[in-house]
Amino acid sequence: MDFKLKLLLDELISQNIKDKNVLKAIEEIKRDLFVPKNLREEAYENHPLSIGHNQTISQPYTTAFMLQNLELKYTDKVLEIGTGSGWSTSLIGYIAEKVYSIETVKELVKSAKENIKKTKLKNIKVFNQDGSKGLSKYSPYDKIIVNAACSQVPYNLIKQLKNNGILVCPVGNLYEQRMLKITKIKNKIRQEDLGGFIFVPLVSDEYGF
Repeated sequence: MDFKLKLLLDELISQNIKDKNVLKAIEEIKRDLFVPKNLREEAYENHPLSIGHNQTISQPYTTAFMLQNLELKYTDKVLEIGTGSGWSTSLIGYIAEKVYSIETVKELVKSAKENIKKTKLKNIKVFNQDGSKGLSKYSPYDKIIVNAACSQVPYNLIKQLKNNGILVCPVGNLYEQRMLKITKIKNKIRQEDLGGFIFVPLVSDEYGF
């Protein structure tokens, strides 16, 4: 294992990332394949990196934390909002059965598809459209993750969640959001606040800023 990758994994474990599936996915899906060439030396440092178009690849801890709270299983069908460079998408694809990911920036869709192809994962589909509307064609989903800040709880997406499904997303204003874990139980929602984070805003007609 690459020394920098080992240091990152050790750091994530020290930050209370315990989910063995998530840690294994981070070990196997190389982050350096998903960052610009000029930033590859920083690929295994625990901070976000610019991927152009005013977007970032999230800090490894943030991604691992969100995936751990999604409680991913190998039988899950997952909707992801905000493909970015495709790293989080591929981590989910390594664990879950099927991933449908939405990205609004056309250029990122193209590069994400190329990046994902390098992983040889065949269970991922990427779409170029407004993520706030979700993807009703393939719903309902076991899990939904939103990788950008929402101005309010995205009820459109909750509608596409199965009963006992989990949605994880940051909700707040442009300067700070609360990471929410929303569980749908008998068509009612239980909401858990997982702490403060800062994300780039969701590009959306409905839940953007």
